[in-house]
Amino acid sequence: MSIIHVNTNFNIDLEFEAAPFYKRLFAWMIDSFLLIIYMVMAIRFINSIGESVADQTYHALFMIAILPFFVYHLICEITLNGQSIGKKIFGIRVVNENGGQPGNGQFVIRWLIRTSDYMVLVIILFAPSAAASGDSNFFWQVAIPFGLLTADVILVNSKKQQRLGDLLAHTLVIDATRSSSINETVFLEIEKNYKPSFPQVMQLSDRDINSLKGILDTARKRHDYDLADMASEKIKRHLKIDTTLSPFDFLEVLLKDYNYLSSN
Repeated sequence: MSIIHVNTNFNIDLEFEAAPFYKRLFAWMIDSFLLIIYMVMAIRFINSIGESVADQTYHALFMIAILPFFVYHLICEITLNGQSIGKKIFGIRVVNENGGQPGNGQFVIRWLIRTSDYMVLVIILFAPSAAASGDSNFFWQVAIPFGLLTADVILVNSKKQQRLGDLLAHTLVIDATRSSSINETVFLEIEKNYKPSFPQVMQLSDRDINSLKGILDTARKRHDYDLADMASEKIKRHLKIDTTLSPFDFLEVLLKDYNYLSSN
C-alpha cells in the first residue's frame, strides 16, 4: 500500500492511498479491450457501407465513428466521478490534489496527455498492415508511442504515482475502495430555507474549498479532533471569524454556507 502525502492550502497534510499499479494496469487493459472491440466493429461497419456512399460521406462517417474512441476517457471521467469502466471495476478513481472532484478543465488536460494510450491502441489496430506494406515510417510509429508509454510507467512509480497527464492536471489516481469516506464533490444538499452564518467563506478560492472538504473528510474518517481544530483555527484567523462552534461543526457550516452562497 502506497500513501500519498499532499499539502493543502492551509499547510495541513492529507494522506491518500494511491491506486496500486496492478489495478491501474488492469483497468487500462479493460478500457483498451473495450476500445479495440468498438473500433474493430466500427471499421467493419463503415467498410461494409463504403462502396454505396460517396467518398466525402464515407470519410465523414468514418470520423464520426472513431470519435467515441478518442473521447471515451474524457466523457467517462467527467460523468462517472473520475472513473472509466475499467477504473470502476477495479475501484480506483481520479481526484484532484486536495481529494475533491477535479474540474472539467483538469479532466480535459488528463485527456489531452493520454497520447501514449491512444498511440499504442492505434498501433495494435493499424501497425500490422503498415508493417506488411513495408511502410518506412513503421519504426517511428512504434518507437514514439512506446517511448511515451515507458515515460508514463516510470512516472506512475514516482513519489505521487502521477503520470504526465496527472502532473500537468494536478490530479491523483487513488484507491477508491480504501477511500470511500472521501466524498466525490464539495457540493452538499442544502435546505431551501437555509441561512448562511459566515458569508466570509466566499473569500476562499475553489482550491481552498476543496482543501477544506478534504481536511474535514479525513478528520472524520480518523476521528481526528486535532486536525479539524487546526484547520478551523487557521480559517477563523484568515476570515476573522469568532464562533463557539466545535471544529467539526464549524467546518461543516462553512461548506454549507459556500454551497448556498455560490448557488444563489
